[in-house]
Amino acid sequence: MKGFKKTLANNLWLLRHCYKASPLYVVLYIVEAVRNEIVVFFEFTFGLNFVLECAEYGRPFKTAAVFLCCLLGFVMLGLWFNAIVFQKLQQKAQPKIKQEIKEMLFRKAKEIDLECYDNPEFYNSYVLSVSEVENQIGRIFTVLTNLFTGMTSILLSGAFFIGNDPVSFLFIAVSFAASLWSGKALNKLNFKIRNEKNPYERKLGYINRVFYLNDFAKEVRLNTEVSGELLKDFDETNDKALDIDKQNAGKRFGLQLMKDYICNNFLIDVVYMIYLVYSAAVLHRISYSNVAVMRGTANRMKNRMRQFSEVYPKMREISMYVEKMQNFLSIEPKIVSSENRRLPEKPTEIELKNVSFGYNEKDGYILKNISMKIDPYSKIAIVGYNGAGKTTLIKLIMRLYDPNEGEILLDGVNIKEYDVEEYRRKIGTVFQDFKIFAATVKENVLLDFEENGSDENVRTAIEKSGFSERLETLSGGLGANLTTEFEDDGVNLSGGEGQKLAVARVFYKDANLIILDEPSSALDPIAEYHLNHSMLTAAENKSVVFISHRLSTTRIADRIYMLENGRIIEEGGHSELLESGGKYAEMWKVQAGQYI
Repeated sequence: MKGFKKTLANNLWLLRHCYKASPLYVVLYIVEAVRNEIVVFFEFTFGLNFVLECAEYGRPFKTAAVFLCCLLGFVMLGLWFNAIVFQKLQQKAQPKIKQEIKEMLFRKAKEIDLECYDNPEFYNSYVLSVSEVENQIGRIFTVLTNLFTGMTSILLSGAFFIGNDPVSFLFIAVSFAASLWSGKALNKLNFKIRNEKNPYERKLGYINRVFYLNDFAKEVRLNTEVSGELLKDFDETNDKALDIDKQNAGKRFGLQLMKDYICNNFLIDVVYMIYLVYSAAVLHRISYSNVAVMRGTANRMKNRMRQFSEVYPKMREISMYVEKMQNFLSIEPKIVSSENRRLPEKPTEIELKNVSFGYNEKDGYILKNISMKIDPYSKIAIVGYNGAGKTTLIKLIMRLYDPNEGEILLDGVNIKEYDVEEYRRKIGTVFQDFKIFAATVKENVLLDFEENGSDENVRTAIEKSGFSERLETLSGGLGANLTTEFEDDGVNLSGGEGQKLAVARVFYKDANLIILDEPSSALDPIAEYHLNHSMLTAAENKSVVFISHRLSTTRIADRIYMLENGRIIEEGGHSELLESGGKYAEMWKVQAGQYI
């Protein structure tokens, strides 16, 4: 009983969201299911029985003709309702419903903490939830169809059979009960198989993308070993997925045989037909016209009962996927907003006090006991080799994560005391793995498809980033489409050009702090130096933190922090650190030849 209540609650949850998006469509969908079944019953059971009896008992043709004309008018009225009212509404309603539920999942994905994406189990649930939305919406409406047509058929056809021959109803009831049990077991098995295959299907999907996405095209062709290994991995993964199907093939075949053939075809098509012929020819309890009508009605009712028997198993299957959606939607972010403090309007001091952080207990701390200050309007460089913890450090400053130990202060106040969205809006960031979106140049700077920012401000930001020279070559100017994802005339920028456009975003944004996480990594050392120098000059009225394992810009930083194994091992100005002869000086000497 508990399982039934949960299944019902989960299906109603999904149905409520469908109703919220388009209430009229949901109501008319149910009305159409009932209306159609009533028409079918009167047309093929009551109507056919009346006409055959007219022929069998010699009634006047006029009686049958009048009846058929009335029935035709009733059918035509139903067809008009279906075509003009229902089908027209359906074209608008279904996309709206899918959009409503997908947007709900996307909003939650945007809201939850970044650390969730570090958890493969979460990622599997999220991908499954989003990928199954359309399927489950389709299934919930199939359930409505099967439920209401089945109920209508049971009431109308059941009354017909009980009035004419109650034993016929018994045949159908036994067939229905057996089909219900086997259908429930089959759907449970299918869900189990889908869950077991999901990790392998995700991997197969990834390999599939590698072979058709433009991002991987050059690497795959230039490195045949990679493509060979991927194909080998594809075969192995596909074999594992097939093994799951093979392991369950026997049980699935048995349940399918029971459900589709024994419960339905054999009981109704064979055993019941023998009973009808015997009742008419030997016992003379029913007329020959009744035999034809009851056989046809039983066959239709058998199909409706089969559909009805699939209602609860399908509801259980929907419930299992809905539960994953609900679990995903129930995730509460740990990084929450506070409205206790107003953010300073101008750049102010940021201080990290004894900050330690690790993504999980298994891997331990990545950053250990970090203490540093970013003074207002200062230019700070955080340097170190790959894996030193530089990017993790700025994620903490941006409050994408909270420290496990220690605190981060803005103007002497813990950043947890500020509204998290407002706090992040005051930070402009360019990551080394920045993305150029399939949109116009202007939209790529605004990062907002709705905001109507002034062209003048966008051009100013582009000029500061050094992208203006490339902009002049684009025929569409700020309206030029980037990437060829959707537009044939789209422009694909080089790595360096893309980085300059990404930098323009932080100059357009009214940020107090600019964080540059190796945004010029695609440039040569000299070009990197000039770009970074231009950025630092253009951002003279802001605090700037730039992160790199290349040292082309550190000479003009006010203060440099050297990270190694998650700790600050050196700090000071460029000249000061060179004179100390430590790790920074060693790193500088190795790279100095590139800058002199």
